[in-house]
Amino acid sequence: MKLILFCNLPYAFSMLKPLEDEAKKRGYNLLWYVPSAIIEEFPYPNSNYTSSITELESFKSDAIIVPGNDVPYWLQGVKVQISHGLAGEKKDHFRIREYFDLYLTQGPYFTDRFQALADKHKNFEVIETGWCRLDRLFVRDKVIETKKKELLEKYNVKNIVLYAPTFSPSLTSGDKLVDTIDRLSLNSDILVIIKFHDKMSPKIKEKYQSLENKNLIISNEKDITPLLMISDLMISDTSSVVYEFLLQDRPVVTLNTISDTINWENLNSESEVEPKVLDILNGNDRFDREKTINLYHPLTDGKSAIRMIDAILDYKNRHGVPTHRRLPPLRKWKMWRKYA
Repeated sequence: MKLILFCNLPYAFSMLKPLEDEAKKRGYNLLWYVPSAIIEEFPYPNSNYTSSITELESFKSDAIIVPGNDVPYWLQGVKVQISHGLAGEKKDHFRIREYFDLYLTQGPYFTDRFQALADKHKNFEVIETGWCRLDRLFVRDKVIETKKKELLEKYNVKNIVLYAPTFSPSLTSGDKLVDTIDRLSLNSDILVIIKFHDKMSPKIKEKYQSLENKNLIISNEKDITPLLMISDLMISDTSSVVYEFLLQDRPVVTLNTISDTINWENLNSESEVEPKVLDILNGNDRFDREKTINLYHPLTDGKSAIRMIDAILDYKNRHGVPTHRRLPPLRKWKMWRKYA
């Protein structure tokens, strides 16, 4: 089988890598699409990749896997959307743009909504497979455990707090929590790690970069997963990584989230964040996260990449490889303008 991993933004690299690894085990032929604008950030130089849509056309794939909202409709292959996040409350998360034949979902919260849309549109299928990006999260990793131990000893702290705000100007806490993060990183018991979204405003980044506290790290890691694994508590807002962190059954504090399934401490004032974080770290965690885990990602065996490749293969065997997809003229025009 021939697969295209269609990647438009750097944060998608780690989402697609588990699928590449699984496909290689099966002897499949793979080609990454990485736009020239981000090619220097591509972390897998030994992989087969291109920035040319013409090369994708010549490749004649069996399936195209997309952690995004669109794909050139004229490319050959089953067009598969995998999620690029778990924040279903964000605008347009469940918007059907007519580009995809198959949606692979993470858990019942997403499956039920996409299936209702599939019943309405009748031109795509939905299969719940889990999300391959999280496979590593559910597997014990001695390297990660050692890394956490080393950080705790190096900084002589008891806990690691991860701050991971979203980038959207209307949703981010980044411009509001500078002083809070500053004070927390001055606490001798806490190491604060900041992980910005790829699209975070440079002006907001500069505010945090001006802080020079010993117990503060601004991470440049492309993949946030190792940071999720070593942290004891997360501070965020309306970000998909909130749910990723919760799946480890660890506490979260958010500021002004718009989530409709809140099962963590959500605060309305920045002045409440620091005392709440300290209270939780002192053992006052009052939330049972099992319901959220079962709703968002109940498959915790670390084998979602296997299920996703199996689902794509099954779809191909049942329906064949589509050579085109019917789209409204406006959709076609948008894709030609963007990719042709």
